Order: sequence, then structure tokens, then C-alpha cells
Amino acid sequence: MDAKKKTIIIVLAVIVFLAIGAYSFFAGNYNNFVRLDQAVKSSWAQVENQLQRRFDLIPNLVETVKGFAKQEREVLIEVTNARARVGGAANVPDKIAANNELSGALSRLLVVVERYPDLKSNQNFLHLQDELAGTENRIAVERMRYNEAVKIYNQTIKSFPANLLAGFFGFQEAAFFDAPKEAKEAVKVEF
Repeated sequence: MDAKKKTIIIVLAVIVFLAIGAYSFFAGNYNNFVRLDQAVKSSWAQVENQLQRRFDLIPNLVETVKGFAKQEREVLIEVTNARARVGGAANVPDKIAANNELSGALSRLLVVVERYPDLKSNQNFLHLQDELAGTENRIAVERMRYNEAVKIYNQTIKSFPANLLAGFFGFQEAAFFDAPKEAKEAVKVEF
């Protein structure tokens, strides 16, 4: 074999090797982005599942409290309005903000409940309160899982050199589900 053919074969081998390496790099990163994006979406679906459970419990809780606490209309209206905003939220950041507002309204409602000893001993209310407490715990767990999936996804699409490809393929940073400002303040219960 002459030197010219040998050089052509070596150049072709290098080109094939580089092409395979480039394909592996692009395909591997793209597939990883898709996998992580789906993990974020799946985690968010679980959060929404629990938020829907809470959303469905609220009218029953409000109606039960209404019977006992007629003069607390403002707090009940606030909970009802916050629930309506949750139902109307269209995207993840809006849903997070609306649910944080609803969490704050529910906290204020539970403070109102402390003023009514008859309500606190009502079986229907106690059952609804237990259901809501269980749902809030489920929401907290699912929020944690969602935020963990978002952290991994965001780290991946921001890391070099994957960040170059993430922008090219249209993968964008996902929003964390942060706790509302009210959650950082201690709830005041007055007797």
C-alpha cells in the first residue's frame, strides 16, 4: 500500500472516530436532558396530584367552619379566593405562587379555628382537619422530590459543556417550588 492510500485511510478513520464521538456526545447529552426534564415533569405531576387533593378538601372545610364561625367571613372569603386563583393558574410559576398564597390563607383559617372550641370538637371538622394535615404532609414530601429533580436538571443544563447544548436544544431552567413568606413566620394562636 502506498503512503497516499495509507494517509487517506488514517484521515478517514480519524473522521469516523470524531463523528462517532461527536454523535455520542450530542445524543448522550440530549438524552440526559430529556430524562431529567421528564423527571421534573413527573415530580411536578405528583405535586399537582397532592395540590388537587387539598384543593378538593377546602370547600368542605370552609363549609364546616362557616357553620360555626359566621363572623369570620373575611378569612373564609380569603381562602375561597386563594383557592380560585389556584384553579386559574396556567403555568408552573403561577401555580407555585397561587398555592403559596393558599397555604397562607389556610394557616390563617386554622388560627381562626382556635377561637371556636365547639368547632374543634366537631367530628366532621376533625376529620377534615386530619385529611388536610395529611395532605399538607404529602405536599411537603412531593415538593421536596420536585425541588430535588429541578436541582439536578438545572445543574445539568448549566454545567459546561452541556450548557451549550441545552440552549441549542431549547432546554430551559425549571422553577423551584419555594416556601411562601408566611411559612417563615410563626403562626400566632390566641385563646
